[in-house]
Amino acid sequence: MNYEVLIFDADDTLFDFRKSEEYAIKNTMIDFNIEYKREKHLNMYRNINDALWKKYEKGNITQKKLKIERFKIFSEKLNITFDEDEFAKVYMKYLASSSFLYKESMPLIKDLHKDYKLLIITNGLSDVQNNRIRKSPIGKYFEDIIISEEVGFQKPNPEIFEYALRRFNGIDKNKFLMIGDSLTSDIKGGINFGIDTC
Repeated sequence: MNYEVLIFDADDTLFDFRKSEEYAIKNTMIDFNIEYKREKHLNMYRNINDALWKKYEKGNITQKKLKIERFKIFSEKLNITFDEDEFAKVYMKYLASSSFLYKESMPLIKDLHKDYKLLIITNGLSDVQNNRIRKSPIGKYFEDIIISEEVGFQKPNPEIFEYALRRFNGIDKNKFLMIGDSLTSDIKGGINFGIDTC
């Protein structure tokens, strides 16, 4: 198949989200004068966050609620009281400022850009993803960045892919390829929309 548009997921495909996540939770805890113990706190937070993002993919929680709920649960598990809204704001600030690419991402995107139109579709949060992607060295190679929070649909919902197709008016959907790490959002989303995936 001759593809014209390559759709990439952002986190855990091009960007090392786990590294960004650790940077953000560690620095937020330090700012709140909470002793950070990597093994305990990072794993605890990731379990909470991953579970809530799975609920989001299924449409069982909004992004707005997810942003705060993860820190409410985190605070309960730590048996520490802090302002969850403020904690979330500080966390998001650190997350938005961290743009850790996998070492293969830059040469890959630079090379693919010569022959294909490149697009990112991410379920991430708008205030985080816009900053991280656009300020990263690969940001300039993408024709568009579609963020679920901005368009009102998330992967695996085919409507987010339909939105992307309209942005590339005139290109047949059979010319699109979805590239991502998540079977439940990226791959399932591409399949739901009827495009090739990898």
